[in-house]
Amino acid sequence: MAILRDLDREHNKHNKPRRTKIVNGQAVTISDLTVHRFRLGDVEDPVLYAAQPIYEWQQTEAGKFVMEHAVEPPWWVRTVDHMTYGFEFVIVARMKESDQTFYKLKYVV
Repeated sequence: MAILRDLDREHNKHNKPRRTKIVNGQAVTISDLTVHRFRLGDVEDPVLYAAQPIYEWQQTEAGKFVMEHAVEPPWWVRTVDHMTYGFEFVIVARMKESDQTFYKLKYVV
């Protein structure tokens, strides 16, 4: 089963369990959602090369929505892409489940 482990979660130091809080008398559930992922080739400094795609994503309508509705600032996770000898970057945001549903319906293809 070691091959099937979730590498995003393994390398994610920000990982917190799903939690529910009472806000204005209503239960609000907050959890993590992968909002964007992209791959880079074998580059010398992957963090430097990842800055442009991250910035471009932030300027899109979906990126602006996530930046406005995230409970905490979104973060990225870098993993090694063994198939292409490069890197995969994943942007993760912690949002309310109602915002996650809206995001998935409007922006996820």
